[in-house]
Amino acid sequence: MIMEAPVRHEPVMLREVLAGLDVRPGGRYVDCTLDGGGHAEAIMEAASPGGTLLGIDEDVEVMELARERLTRFGDAVAYVHGNFRDVDRICRERGFAPVNGILFDLGLSSHQLASEKRGFSFRVESPLDMRFGPQVEKTASEWVNEAGEEELADLIWRYGEERRSRRIARAIVQGRPMRTTTDLAKAVEQAVGRRPGSQIHPATKTFQALRIAVNQELASLAEVLPWAHGLLGFGSRLVVISYHSLEDRIVKQYIQRESRDCICPPEQPVCTCDHKATLRPISRGAVQPSQEEIANNPRSRSAKLRVAERLAA
Repeated sequence: MIMEAPVRHEPVMLREVLAGLDVRPGGRYVDCTLDGGGHAEAIMEAASPGGTLLGIDEDVEVMELARERLTRFGDAVAYVHGNFRDVDRICRERGFAPVNGILFDLGLSSHQLASEKRGFSFRVESPLDMRFGPQVEKTASEWVNEAGEEELADLIWRYGEERRSRRIARAIVQGRPMRTTTDLAKAVEQAVGRRPGSQIHPATKTFQALRIAVNQELASLAEVLPWAHGLLGFGSRLVVISYHSLEDRIVKQYIQRESRDCICPPEQPVCTCDHKATLRPISRGAVQPSQEEIANNPRSRSAKLRVAERLAA
């Protein structure tokens, strides 16, 4: 049996993450998307001596890679297999609150993309799975083979922002059953063709949309932000890296809302909401990777980083 070689996690926007978290010795940090441990390793180096970190990930395989990478930090790093939407419960059960910083690096890891059995990429033929972990009930294969044409078109349009979603959905339904990544990629390519000179496969947005739907990524993000916010101590930082405009919009709107003293409708003459600002955006707009980083790590090209600091309650 041939074993897949592990892919070393190259953390995206590492310098910007450390600056955004304002990592300091003795601090307490949470990496809600531990992945292969690249960000966590740098955070622990900057937080030493005395720093501690709690790492959460749904994917057992990448968590084991992180555990190997972070072995030298011993008990200063705790590992939790689970969904980051449960970060509040996880931290409070372990007495790990308040914290000095929380990081979310959304999207796929290099290890997941490179895996020949997870179904995230159309570059190799594999089962059409796309689940971050076995606890996710429905595979991508079940989605594409059971959903109606209109539902599929809506999903591909909403989560993939694919303007040819109806044509693609029709081709998928006509070509069912779809069992492998190759089946799906071929159906999409036959439906919309390839643009001359384009380096982007026509199935890219469809695969992205299915992955988001399978793992309920947008719902999880919207749900977890208030919980993460509540774990922050005064002056602590929240850092989120997103790779999709819909993810970034959720983060942007949340930070904007929690940075205002009043969230009443603009046309309302008198404030009745009693809302008080408890976050402060650290940067104007989203921070994006340098051209040098994009050249060295193409996965970073769509990354957007936002940082907010906790104000006194």
